[in-house]
Amino acid sequence: MVLSGCSEQVQRGFLPGTRETTNQTPQLTDLWVNSWIAALIVGLAAWAMMLWCMVAYRRRKSDKGFPRQMAYNVPLETLFTIIPVIMVLTLWGFTDRVQREVDTPVEDSPLTVEVYGKQWAWDFNYSYEGEQKHYQGVQAQLDGTEGVEETLPTLYLPVDVPVEFELKSRDVIHSFWVPAFLRKLDMVPGKSNYMYLTPTEEGTFQGKCAELCGEYHSEMLFNVEVVSEQEFTSQLSQMEDGHVGDEYNRNPNEHEGGAQNQENPVQGDGTTRVDSGGPTGGEDSIGEGDN
Repeated sequence: MVLSGCSEQVQRGFLPGTRETTNQTPQLTDLWVNSWIAALIVGLAAWAMMLWCMVAYRRRKSDKGFPRQMAYNVPLETLFTIIPVIMVLTLWGFTDRVQREVDTPVEDSPLTVEVYGKQWAWDFNYSYEGEQKHYQGVQAQLDGTEGVEETLPTLYLPVDVPVEFELKSRDVIHSFWVPAFLRKLDMVPGKSNYMYLTPTEEGTFQGKCAELCGEYHSEMLFNVEVVSEQEFTSQLSQMEDGHVGDEYNRNPNEHEGGAQNQENPVQGDGTTRVDSGGPTGGEDSIGEGDN
């Protein structure tokens, strides 16, 4: 059991990815692992004192009546108040330092990716060295067939290039989460949240929505492809020009009866999802729609 703690997975706290996935994964990994080490030390000390009290002050056969009762002990109570406060403040200090580091804006980033979360897919707007491109995703169809992962919306990122993510929502609250990046941030309607990082390892990573956002939340998936800068520019050249903005937004709360009664919400591919079951639900079908 002791030697199993030497494995790479355990040393990283069983976190996904590696320490080289982004420029921030080392700090985030160390904060996670060291917090657990501190918690384990505190736990062992507390368990040891509890066991010692149970053994040292156990009732013996020769004991009669009740043991001497103590109403309070000022030194102990003071100690048990000060120590937890110091521990909490210490943990908060390390957390605040790491959070400030990873949330520091990258002022000279050559790439800005505007990410729209929508029920239940993703839109990506790229601004790269004066060039604007976009990709509109379509909801995944998890019907058990092979190859579905290859049809998911794909976010392309160049390796070793600082990226600024501007996160938005077209309808309800979503959450942009790439587990291997160790970053997750909400996407709130009418508000832009920002994330800054530099991918430092090429590969394919999974992304998903981490906020329960409706019936097909589990199908709101996407892939992240971290590639060379040359391949990234090649992928951009195959995308459509310009950005898709707020003209595709919709707010279910602005429609009487909520989202169930909203007519023909527009999907990322320009088609519309029609609910044939009315307010009580039913099978969905895809119909032609206007952009």
